[in-house]
Amino acid sequence: MDQLSAFKQNAGIEPHKATPHTLEAIGKYELTAVIEPFDSFWEAPEDIEKGYSSFYQFYKHNYLKYLPSDKQANILVISCGPGYFVNLLTQEGYRNVLGIDSYADKVKHAQAKQLNCRVEAAFPFLARHITKFDVIFCEQELNHLTKDEMVVFLRLCHDSLRPDGTLIVHVLNGANPITGAEALAQNFDHYNTFTEYTLRQVLAHTRFSEVTVIPLNLYVFYKNPLNYVLMFLSSLYTMFFLFSFKLYGKSNRIFTKKIAAISKKKK
Repeated sequence: MDQLSAFKQNAGIEPHKATPHTLEAIGKYELTAVIEPFDSFWEAPEDIEKGYSSFYQFYKHNYLKYLPSDKQANILVISCGPGYFVNLLTQEGYRNVLGIDSYADKVKHAQAKQLNCRVEAAFPFLARHITKFDVIFCEQELNHLTKDEMVVFLRLCHDSLRPDGTLIVHVLNGANPITGAEALAQNFDHYNTFTEYTLRQVLAHTRFSEVTVIPLNLYVFYKNPLNYVLMFLSSLYTMFFLFSFKLYGKSNRIFTKKIAAISKKKK
């Protein structure tokens, strides 16, 4: 079986349901994004070292409660970059964590800290590791994929999870009236944003269940008094947005800049 056929089979895609461009791109491991590849973490601060502490707080506050209690769980972090999320998991006692990223220059920072990260392209890696992982974490990757590519990616994630495995994805929130449009326009390789509804929609389409969509809290630095002022202002904005959306018959409830979804592969 050639590589293209293997991708179609592993991703559950029928030939007439994917465009020739998408199938050709996946067969060559080349995707539409040309400046910032979807499987490389780019949001790190200029001071790479400082990011290990700041991202630790962000990840711990937003994600730790959704991770399995079993510290032996097999966890894959896609686009690990310098290993910020891998660092959190390692510090929290998880023993079987692997981070992958397509940029060697970023991975070397993680490896210098003895974090289990290596250079890999996400699509072929997932295709080689069927029913391997208990958890797959991917941060903002979906915003850098076209819709056809996104469906393939999510189905590959689905097939790489063990039964009852967990997928955690993190995306830009298009429902935020202040940042939604800018989030799409700020990056040449951003092809989409999401709302709570559309994030549920694409995960259900790619065979995930028990989807929980959560707001991602940016104000997690509790030692800084300004944190509490920003939390208060954010809550005022949220109430105003809720009221305004209701006036137009919309049911959006989450208006944070970023949102995440935690979903399950059916047993």
